[in-house]
Parts: sequence; structure tokens; C-alpha cells
Amino acid sequence: MKTFFDLIQEVQKPGLCHRCGGCVTFCNALNYGALDLDSDGKPYYSNIEKCIECGLCHAICPEIDELDEETKRRSAWSEPMGRVIETTVARASSEQTRERGTDGGVITALLMHLFDRGRIDAAIVARQVGPFARRPFLASSKEDILDAAGFYFDTSHGPKSLSDHYKTYSSIQAFDPLIKKGFERVALVGTPCQIQSVRRMQTMGLIPSNSIRLCLGLFCSGNFVFTEKEQKFLADLGGFDWNDVKRINIKEKFQIHLTSGEVRQLDVDALDPIRRYACRYCPDYSAEFADISFGGVGAEEGWTTVISRTPNGRAALADAMEAGAIASFNRDEKPGYASDALETVHQKSVKKRKKAIEERKKLGGVNVKVAM
Repeated sequence: MKTFFDLIQEVQKPGLCHRCGGCVTFCNALNYGALDLDSDGKPYYSNIEKCIECGLCHAICPEIDELDEETKRRSAWSEPMGRVIETTVARASSEQTRERGTDGGVITALLMHLFDRGRIDAAIVARQVGPFARRPFLASSKEDILDAAGFYFDTSHGPKSLSDHYKTYSSIQAFDPLIKKGFERVALVGTPCQIQSVRRMQTMGLIPSNSIRLCLGLFCSGNFVFTEKEQKFLADLGGFDWNDVKRINIKEKFQIHLTSGEVRQLDVDALDPIRRYACRYCPDYSAEFADISFGGVGAEEGWTTVISRTPNGRAALADAMEAGAIASFNRDEKPGYASDALETVHQKSVKKRKKAIEERKKLGGVNVKVAM
């Protein structure tokens, strides 16, 4: 039986830990308390004497292939980029929600609608706590969701010491307050590695994953390190001053929105020097195990590409559209818009998987999976 010690050898030491928080989440859910996350989100033994060597933390790690086939069957995963039931391009109907949210604000609008319908008690999201840091947050109201929305660069305040990583969404450690508050109908917004960790928990029937009713996945090009050195690299590359930055976003390009209204765009590949090391080995771009996947890629500015992957996800989205919370593009004006958007996502997915496989081959005999 392999344990967290083996995760250190097989995943952490080669630099493959995505810091999704799954191993720590499960350990603390059962009140074992053997593991914790350091200030940078890396799991570690906080009290090795409490470890009962059950091996479950090892099994649910997205970098370990032990549960791959079972998880794929449970999620009805299929080539080439996971199950796809329907694709659309949409945005929040509310102008306020669009202004606060990312791209078209669809995730924000959907979560607020789910609260209105009484379909969820809470949602695991993340809110900004500093210029380059977001922290997991258990939202229990529509107001919480709106407060956490957006993908902004905050130049005015925030405890910069919390993190040197610009994270789309942080780890799923918000499971801890979820358990303590007794929420049983929860939506999770997360990156592909976080969604995979939860799906592995669900495959094994482990708490607290039974409380997760809807997984909303984000298209992910990776997380980026933003220490002073990396900030200077990016500013020199883009020819801008950080004091002039309003927000940043990732679509087909890495976008820097300036206070003047100008948008500087950089090739995402050019950011490899500041990409977090483990992200170079991740093959999942489009959150292939989610109920619904979201991202700006393939959509015009102010709109979101939305991929429904499960009947549960499709039903939630359809209900929000029928209620008027989310608006779809006009199919009569752009009949091929959704299929073109899906093709763009497919191209991004193929490119990321191919690159991840090439990078993993360079690792040699590391005992982790090479491809999904």
C-alpha cells in the first residue's frame, strides 16, 4: 500500500504536484490531520504520527493512474477531449454580472441562478486577496458569488505575502469549512487538476466529495509565478508598467488590460519561463471531467465558450437560460459559432496534451502516467 511518502517521491520531488489540495482535503475530512498545506499550497506531513497509511491520498492524486479507468468510466469520458454533449457561446444576461465576471460572466450567473433555485447551499470558488493571489472561499449566498467574481489585477491593496502565484482558482481546501457547516449541495469551480481529484474521490465514494453536486471546470493554460523577477520579465516582454494594469486574462492570448483601455496581448507560449513547473506536464486543457467547462477561448470578447459534458450539467445550464439568467448567441446570425468555438478548444486541448507528453518523456523513469 502506497502512502503520502510515496507521493513525495513520485510526484513532489519530480515537480509534478499541481497543489490541487485533494490529498490534504481527504485527510482532514476524516479528522486524521496528518497532512496540511504550506503557505504556497504544497502538501506536507504536519503530523506523521497521525498517518494511518490508508493509501487513499495516493490513489486520488491526479498524477497517479491507479483510478484512471474507473474514473473515465464513471464520467463517460471519451476521446479526444472528454465527453461533449453540447457546446454554446453565452454570457450573463445581467450587465452588472458581466462587468464583475470573467469573459461573459457565465459561471457567476449560473451560480447565482442555482442559489435562486435552491439547487445549491454553497459554492467553492476563490476570491482575490492580493495583486497576484486568490484564495479558496466557500460562498453561501449570491452576494458572496458576486463579490468573488472576476479575474482582475489589483494594484491598490492586498497582502502580497500570501502568494507569489497568480492563480485562476486556488486549491480545494475550502472543503474544510464545507464539512464543518454541514453543506450537502455544493458546486465546485476549479481547474482541471482539481476536478480530477474530486472525481477520483467520488469514484471511491470518499467524503466530502459526496457533497459536490456540480463540477464547473475552467479552461486552463496553467498558473504563473509572479515574484519580482517574473513581474519584470512580463513587463519587459509586454512593454507596460504594472501601475497601469487594470486586469489580466487568458484567452487565445495572454491579455493585459491597461487603465487607458488599451489591451496588450502576448502569446501564451512566450510565458513558459514563468509558468509553474508542474503545469508543463498537465495534459488537460478543457477540464474534461467537469459537468460543464468554461473559458473565453473561441468566443468574442465579453462572451464565454460553454461545453456541457454531463446530463446534470446540461440541465443546470438549460434551466438558467430558460429563466433568463444566461443568454446564448444568436444562432441565426452565426450558425457555425458554437462548432467553431469547440474546434478552437479542441485544437488547444490537442496542443497541450502533445506538449505534456513530450515534457513527460524527458523525465525518464518517473513513476507517473504519461498520458490520459
